[in-house]
Amino acid sequence: MADGQPIIVKKVVKGGHGHHGGAWKVAYADFVTAMMAFFLLLWLLNVTTDEQQNGIADYFAPAAVSQQNSGSGGAMGGQTMVRDGARISDAGLPTVVVSIGDIEDEEENHEDGKKFDPAGDEVDEEGVSNVDEASPEGERGREGKPGEDDIAEELARREQESFNEAMDAIEDAIENSSPEMQELAQNMMVDMTDEGLRIQLVDGKGRSMFAKGSPDLEMHTKEILTLVTDVMGRLPNKIKITGHTDATPYRSSNGYGNWELSADRANASRRALLEMGVPAQRIDQVTGKADQEPLVPDDPFADANRRVSIVLIRQAGLAQKQQPVDALKKLGLQVEQPEDAGR
Repeated sequence: MADGQPIIVKKVVKGGHGHHGGAWKVAYADFVTAMMAFFLLLWLLNVTTDEQQNGIADYFAPAAVSQQNSGSGGAMGGQTMVRDGARISDAGLPTVVVSIGDIEDEEENHEDGKKFDPAGDEVDEEGVSNVDEASPEGERGREGKPGEDDIAEELARREQESFNEAMDAIEDAIENSSPEMQELAQNMMVDMTDEGLRIQLVDGKGRSMFAKGSPDLEMHTKEILTLVTDVMGRLPNKIKITGHTDATPYRSSNGYGNWELSADRANASRRALLEMGVPAQRIDQVTGKADQEPLVPDDPFADANRRVSIVLIRQAGLAQKQQPVDALKKLGLQVEQPEDAGR
């Protein structure tokens, strides 16, 4: 330089950034871990069932172990297999609640000088109950509940009422039917037996229920069965069908006789009932009796002995012995022997 002025070079040193350390890496790792756990939870909720989720929840929240036992301290810890009895409460220790009225009643009993057993029955000085087991109170049990005999009697009573209603329904159906049906009803008998409600279709009044010497039902027999089926459909009882013949010997060249004929007529009646809507599972028995159980014992050859008996079997298991109700008398009907009625 001409004037000799010196050149000054100035170095500016900027302040550097200090070392921040690795704390941010730890925070970032925690965040990534939390996000991974969150998405893993969402995946588990999506692929597991309710039972598996409950099992996982129970694993992370185990029940507290208690050292307290109830009862004898045995394997079941005082719990019982039945509903009543000492049990460990799910929410806390077992408790006993006694109402004030129970305490007052107990005090009054002690004041009267009487003793009572836990069931509430009065006992004597030796602790023996004064309730007669043969009395109605004894039959109904210690807690006033009905016994087996009471239940059986009630079921039998209700079943008997349903049978009586069925008989009334048959009578009403006949009275409200056509004159032709009322005429056909003269060949029907309805009565009550120990076995159940019995409906019989009998020969008589110049009219047979089956073709002569054949198991084929006559058309008017099917009409009577239609009326009977409407009433039987109201009851759930099993059905027993029995065929009967009179004592007139009958045997074909192939050995076909009264036994086969009575059984075939009963089976033909069964098929007719099924066609009219009676469920097959209600048929309990189909039997042929030949001439072994005549309706008119004094006259084994009477036309009325040729019949089909349909019985609604009692289900209550306690048959009520009652006098049979003859439908011929109840409905004002008569069965007469026709002069030319066939077999």
